[in-house]
Amino acid sequence: MISNQVVQNTLNDISGITDTKAAVFDRSGKLIASVDYVSTAVETQVYSFIKSDKHEAENDSCCFVRAEYDGELVFVIAAEKGNDKAELTAKLLASGLISLLRLQREKGDKDDFIKNLLLDNLLQIDIFNRARKLGVDFKAPRAVFVIESDGRDSIYDMIRGLSFFGENDFMTGIDEGSQTIVHEIKDVANAKEELRRAAEEMLSEFSAQGIFAYIAYGSVVNELKGVSLSYKEARLAHDVRRIFYEDERIISYGELGIGRLIYQLPINLCRMFINETFGGKTFEEFDEETLMTINKFFENNLNVSETSRQLFIHRNTLVYRLDKLQKTAGLDLRVFDDAITFKIALMVVKYIDYMDRLDY
Repeated sequence: MISNQVVQNTLNDISGITDTKAAVFDRSGKLIASVDYVSTAVETQVYSFIKSDKHEAENDSCCFVRAEYDGELVFVIAAEKGNDKAELTAKLLASGLISLLRLQREKGDKDDFIKNLLLDNLLQIDIFNRARKLGVDFKAPRAVFVIESDGRDSIYDMIRGLSFFGENDFMTGIDEGSQTIVHEIKDVANAKEELRRAAEEMLSEFSAQGIFAYIAYGSVVNELKGVSLSYKEARLAHDVRRIFYEDERIISYGELGIGRLIYQLPINLCRMFINETFGGKTFEEFDEETLMTINKFFENNLNVSETSRQLFIHRNTLVYRLDKLQKTAGLDLRVFDDAITFKIALMVVKYIDYMDRLDY
């Protein structure tokens, strides 16, 4: 049902145009909005009009019109005969209010459909039938964005005003901490670039408004039934980001790299790998200085000179630290295969720590 304030605003607009006093009642005869007048006599006449089942009626003082949706009485409009526009005013109000109600219910139906589609709660035949009924293209290519922010409600209208958001896009809230967008791809040949630009446009607008957000998106699907897969991919991308790429504000499922592989490994297998890699030593045995050196060495693509320069230490000091790490862990980061093993081990440890915190 549309709100009483919307009814009042519509009544004000139309009554102002026709210069006619009018009132709107609900199907039980209760007054919900009026302009300038409603007498006890008019309320009594409205009750009689409802019982009569007539679509329109009038007497010496008023015109009455029923506003129905799908054969069901929703509103009764009473317009005072102060001029020759009373009947027109009542009919305009009835038509306008029903149009607003229809738009609201269609929006609600679409929102419910999209939520169930994303959550994979619909059979394929149901998806096709409901999409056809709601006028949603079944074959259009789409991808799903999931935006996690500290201001979910405030970004709703903001996103709708951005250039990438089209008339065939849908936005809904699946959970309390995020907004989900089902975006129809406009340029299929450059879909990857289009999705990245859309994410950057959103992030730029959020930042300008002082809203901190993370944006993840799934892969492009070519049929409506695949939207739930793209949604699951976007959710997974957020999970992987939280573990391995916490500084990334935008992340795509198609660019998760080795993080996605590790995330899908059984936790017991991960523990076995760490035990084998470090020979029974725990990762906590590495001091902060060693860990900082390792991370900086990887950031500089195993370049000893550049790493020592950025750490403000002598090259020989860095070599000493790497030699010490080799003795402790049995891995020489200057050797490519050992460096890969250690890099994966760092990520696996992050994953184990994350899973342990969830269990706790």
